Amino acid sequence: MQESSAAIPRRPFAECARLDIDALESAFRNRTARIGVVGLGYVGLPLVRAIAGAGFSVLGFDIDPAKADLLNAGKSYLRQVSAAAIASLREAGRLSATCDFSRIAEVDAVILCVPTPLTRQREPDLSFIESTAATIAPRLRRGQLVVLESTTYPGTTREVMGPILERSGLRSGQDFFLAYSPEREDPGNPRFATADIPKVVGGDGPEALRLALALYGEVVARTVAVSSLEVAEAVKLTENIFRSVNIGLANELKIVFEAMSIDIWEVIEAAKSKPFGYMPFYPGPGLGGHCIPIDPFYLTWKAREFDITTRFIELAGEINVAMPRRVVEKAMQALNERAGRSLKGAQVLIMGLAYKRDVEDVRESPAFKIIELLESRGAAVSFYDSFVPEIPQTREHPGLAGRRSIPWTAAAIARFDMAIISTDHTGVDYDLLVEACPLVIDTRNVCARHGIVSERVVKA
Repeated sequence: MQESSAAIPRRPFAECARLDIDALESAFRNRTARIGVVGLGYVGLPLVRAIAGAGFSVLGFDIDPAKADLLNAGKSYLRQVSAAAIASLREAGRLSATCDFSRIAEVDAVILCVPTPLTRQREPDLSFIESTAATIAPRLRRGQLVVLESTTYPGTTREVMGPILERSGLRSGQDFFLAYSPEREDPGNPRFATADIPKVVGGDGPEALRLALALYGEVVARTVAVSSLEVAEAVKLTENIFRSVNIGLANELKIVFEAMSIDIWEVIEAAKSKPFGYMPFYPGPGLGGHCIPIDPFYLTWKAREFDITTRFIELAGEINVAMPRRVVEKAMQALNERAGRSLKGAQVLIMGLAYKRDVEDVRESPAFKIIELLESRGAAVSFYDSFVPEIPQTREHPGLAGRRSIPWTAAAIARFDMAIISTDHTGVDYDLLVEACPLVIDTRNVCARHGIVSERVVKA
């Protein structure tokens, strides 16, 4: 067992008369350095678990006191990070959390995991990066490594974050070290935890790169060094744009094949039998999560600075953004044909609010747009989601906050005219759903995967 952080003698590098990069690198490699993680959400908390689990002492920072209180009590607020894991790290003295940003000076590395959303005009919103950097700057000390993990466009770390930090009077590459390493979290994926995923690292100069590699090399299975901050920033955008474009293609093919009475799901299953030259991507009700619906627009915005129009990326975005409306149109048509009634006054059940299977994360979930479109047409909408018992406050859909999931019983389901499967959580009794509800709109092909064959099921 690693020694408690309280028992590890540590000399802050600010006390050194000369900046000793070798000593800082050594502190990372022998895990005696203390690491600060700013932003304890879906990216930050799993990173805290991985770093503390590797033997480091970690101080977590968040503006939400409830999160800090829960972690200090040995509890968790995310399913993907168990309370047992947090309690174990607390007992070992390797984890504490705070809202007091004056304590930034206590750590040897500061890793930022803050949101990078879009504005209503679908332009990058860097306000969280800017405000966090401005908070850190007056507390920054010589000899610290500062790493940004938030997804953003190439140039953000150097052109936006770096100058804010340098308001402290310290200079990147001379007094502190600046790096970028994109987060690659995949919530709900049991095969790949934070420590299992290779870490791409770029630095503002060779010393920053060397130090960031030393830190992450003790935490993750493999590090991948790249030549600059901008390359590292471009890597994450490329990964998510690749997914967005291919999902857009799958959604467009679904529309085309549907007109030809061809099942897109059967086509994909057969196509993926080819052992080379093809990778399966699946259609759905729209994109969700903090990455794929947002990240491509960071690049399209930056590309305009160079008079480049990213037509391919923007077309995929248009197709994916239009999918919730198509689902509602398909549901409206099916309800009219099967039950001879319109959406107005219909009781509709949304199955699943989370943006993907088996997570509680509702950020950018297409289910919210589907609900609003249905209600604008006069439907009465309820939802069921075992992972999301109550709709949280969201920036885009504040009017939905506070609604609670229905109970999962045959009697509760039977009162609905139609159910729309938006998220295909495992552990759901889909047989019961089809038996109890007269019409089921399946956007995920989950009924077919469960071997359910019924005229009540309509794929959308």
